[in-house]
Amino acid sequence: MRIRYTSLLALCGALASCVAPSGQAAELKVLSAIGMRQVLLELGPRFERATGHALAITFDSTGVLQKRIAADEPVDVVLLNQNAIDTLAGRRVISSVAPIARSVAAVAIRKGTVRPDISSPEAFRRLLLSAASIARPSPSVGGSSGDHIVTVLNRLGITAEIDAKSVISLIGTGDQHADSPGDLVAKGKAEIALHQLQELQAVAGVEVVGPFPGDLQGNFTFAAAIGTGSTQRDAAQALIAFLQTPQAAAVITAKGMALP
Repeated sequence: MRIRYTSLLALCGALASCVAPSGQAAELKVLSAIGMRQVLLELGPRFERATGHALAITFDSTGVLQKRIAADEPVDVVLLNQNAIDTLAGRRVISSVAPIARSVAAVAIRKGTVRPDISSPEAFRRLLLSAASIARPSPSVGGSSGDHIVTVLNRLGITAEIDAKSVISLIGTGDQHADSPGDLVAKGKAEIALHQLQELQAVAGVEVVGPFPGDLQGNFTFAAAIGTGSTQRDAAQALIAFLQTPQAAAVITAKGMALP
């Protein structure tokens, strides 16, 4: 999916350095995991207005973007899960790593339906087994929640049963118009949705029941970094600083994520 946008003292200094002098505005190429989409859709335009820089953002699964970056695709700013960031940093294709936000896996249902019990791993397991259909991210593209759900199903011992009735979302597979798991439930194509909480929360027509119970919910940290080949390092650093401001923190938490 490609979308084009075109401490208090520290914050003031960061924003002042962000502002592009007349005629020197940069266009930043940003590759971001889908997990950061809701935050960037709001903060991207704010950054542009505050600085005069423009953002060209591509959203895709962490696995897909990691491969592109590892193959030396030019990029200014990367936002991926921490494991991918650590791997890329080890290959010296990114630098200036900064944690930005955290998320968890959650359950959603269509609005107006009865809220299920997910208060314990056993209750969650019963829900998954009793559901007629379950929308979830593709487990084959290396996305944070898709990989985590596979791990959870294996841990609960119900992989085969859930695979048989899963409605796989094509989000993160290159399909620019793919429905997310939440969209599939809102459209009546599945009974429940499993995805990251902030993505489910953004879908009209669904109700978030809550995170997976206990340690099944996971903990996905997303970090930002600068591509080592970037020719816009000052503007790239300005974007990362902007994502760490108190104003950005307020958006991150409002979208259903947590601070790192």
